[in-house]
Amino acid sequence: MPDPKQMSGIPRPVDDLPKGAISVRLIRGQLSNNITGHPVELHVGSKVLTVKTDESGRAQFNDVTPGATIKATTDVDGEHLESQEFPAPSSGGIRLMLVATDTSKGAAAPTAPAATGAVVIGDQSRIVMQPGEEIVEVYYLLDISNNASTPVTPPTPFVIDLPRDAAGAAIMDGSSPQASVAGTHVTVQGPFAPGHTFAQVAFAMRSEGGALEIAQTWPASLDHVAVVVKKVGNTTLSSPQIREQRELPANGELFIAATGGTVAAGQPLMLSLSDIPHHSSAGRRIALTLAVGIVLLGAWAATRPTGVASAQAVDRKRLLARRDKLFNDLVRLETDRRSGRTDDRRYAARREELLTALEQVYSNLESHDADLRPTGAGFPAPLGGLGAS
Repeated sequence: MPDPKQMSGIPRPVDDLPKGAISVRLIRGQLSNNITGHPVELHVGSKVLTVKTDESGRAQFNDVTPGATIKATTDVDGEHLESQEFPAPSSGGIRLMLVATDTSKGAAAPTAPAATGAVVIGDQSRIVMQPGEEIVEVYYLLDISNNASTPVTPPTPFVIDLPRDAAGAAIMDGSSPQASVAGTHVTVQGPFAPGHTFAQVAFAMRSEGGALEIAQTWPASLDHVAVVVKKVGNTTLSSPQIREQRELPANGELFIAATGGTVAAGQPLMLSLSDIPHHSSAGRRIALTLAVGIVLLGAWAATRPTGVASAQAVDRKRLLARRDKLFNDLVRLETDRRSGRTDDRRYAARREELLTALEQVYSNLESHDADLRPTGAGFPAPLGGLGAS
């Protein structure tokens, strides 16, 4: 499951910064632990710029030359932190975090009575999606912000109803003890102390047919849409609420980083993934159809009349051996595809070749034995329509 350490150093394009601005947030362990007054270096090609973090833990570098190679670094208590290298943007800005190790736990309790008031889902919130084997792992990393100076209790409970098909929902480490989950319902109990309350939720959804759609409503305004998707194969992300998205490398993998504007409380955030790699069910249908055909052929052969000429028996035996070899080759091809040992183009061409050959073998068997079938006996079509599967 992702945590701030796993997201450390990954650049995120945004449209809420001036053109060419790079904002580096420095924290210790969790999003609530800003490190202030600490120098951060930005390496711009061969030049090094230094800015100290402000009270929100951010060091901002403005007017960075578009296209220049960028890397942010700093040292905290002897621990060296650095970001991925990335090109300075030609439009918009870049936000990223550098996360130092922290072993402390707990948070300060509210120091004043709570009043009725609103909270927002802050601009450090992110949705992370990771396609896997027939499922997509989804993570809501939520920064619930109380911008007042005293604790507040929202007028309605802070409850998130996850998508209906969400499975295995759980609260992740690093979340506030105020957060809990029951089935597909996530609750964060008030009151909310001034500043940030973090709720990090993980769940999984099936990606039927290589596609997934999520419509998520929020109990508070979402300040800023930020979605990170691990790109697997040709996976794409779309949403009417996304203004900009880019593909960024990190740790030897490729990620889609997308941003958008505010989403009001009660308004659904629509996210669609497509072209997610998945296993076709055609292989299972092929194997089942061929197995049924083999069984019926065996049963029919057991009742065939005696006295068939020796030459016919030899020819039929050759056809059966050819059929078995082609079937084994087809099963091996499906196995190679599932394990990634063949690409889609070679797979499609070889599969078509094998199916054509099998159709011909079954046609020859049917023609060869037509005069020996028992009257009224049924016989399966050569491949049960395999070519259309």
